[in-house]
Amino acid sequence: MNEEIKRFSDFSTERGPLEGTKLKLEDILNIEIKLLAFEVRKSKYQKENHDRVMTLQFEMNGKLHILFTGSEILIKQMEKYSDNLPFMATIRHIDRYYTLS
Repeated sequence: MNEEIKRFSDFSTERGPLEGTKLKLEDILNIEIKLLAFEVRKSKYQKENHDRVMTLQFEMNGKLHILFTGSEILIKQMEKYSDNLPFMATIRHIDRYYTLS
């Protein structure tokens, strides 16, 4: 009886925390990056109408990075286009908000 035993990774839909070197949003503005994954959760630091925070995982210059943002526009864009991940994009600061382009 030579039954193959499954590995957890073969059937698990769970994933660990997003990994990468932490950068600030301001450090990557106007630079094209490869967006890989994101997670949205309730923020510990709630401001006015913003109660969510996103961890965004991306690749830049061949290295893996993450950043944290409470930008509702970026969160909504990532949720809307998540089926297209991974994709290339640039984060821009326009007036008082951040957006993908």
